Amino acid sequence: MSVLPVHHRTVTVRGHEIFYREAGPADAPVLLLLHGFPTSSHMFRDLIPRLAGAYRLIAPDHLGFGRSAAPSAADADYTLAELAALTDDFTEALGLDRFALYVQDYGAPIGLRLALAHPERVTAIVTQNGNAYEEGLGADAWAPVLALIAERTPATEAPVRAIRSLEGIRWQYETGVPAAYRDLLSPDAWHHDAALMAREGQDAIQLDLIADYGSNIALYPAFQEYFRTSRVPLLAVWGEGDEIFVPAGAEAFRRDLPDAEIHLLPTGHFALETHAPAIAELIAGFLERRVVRP
Repeated sequence: MSVLPVHHRTVTVRGHEIFYREAGPADAPVLLLLHGFPTSSHMFRDLIPRLAGAYRLIAPDHLGFGRSAAPSAADADYTLAELAALTDDFTEALGLDRFALYVQDYGAPIGLRLALAHPERVTAIVTQNGNAYEEGLGADAWAPVLALIAERTPATEAPVRAIRSLEGIRWQYETGVPAAYRDLLSPDAWHHDAALMAREGQDAIQLDLIADYGSNIALYPAFQEYFRTSRVPLLAVWGEGDEIFVPAGAEAFRRDLPDAEIHLLPTGHFALETHAPAIAELIAGFLERRVVRP
């Protein structure tokens, strides 16, 4: 069986160097992969080769993450709206005028803002623990973040800082993963993320972004209206053990998209770490059934 190569490229967007992974035929339907916190396009390393035969896979690192530029918080606006605008410009720089979205964690507020701005460009949405409903917010995990959103002080910043520590990142990978799947988790993943999160300037960058998440919750009604009016095909492949974005967030999509396909998988927040083959198969079948190719 032939395996298509994965290319590692950069493009300059608004003066910032944006790193991205790309694989698949240039004329194939595009699947734009948008990662979450605290990772990067590295999270798609096992998924991309499995879909590249039929699709053009493009996975950028957001500004401040992975191998993309990470200007200081004093020199760049680290808000979800700004990351979405940069991603919009990224798609235009690559000439992407029609694509399906894969969104996870921060990828959801970024990708759904793209969909609001350009609904005609989005052919489908795959959401893997990418939330758009308040009932999807796990109460315990979100308590310190909501406190920070309500009032940003040294006291509310302190517990949120722990989220990007090695221990905090490992917790995100391991929590909710049943014992039968634990040995599929590669420690390389959380050590990779933790090393990048430990770079100079990351403290302020990540606090700014987390503090801004309230702007995303405020947009939930707009996202839900987009679902109702667009009837965009949507597949939720969700780690049912996720304590950050809990399964109720996956089930909620059916309220506005009755035809949404919902699959709860026996894993956690980073479902690709344990279930990449199953998720690739679900995506391929979903896109083949639900997306009309030009």
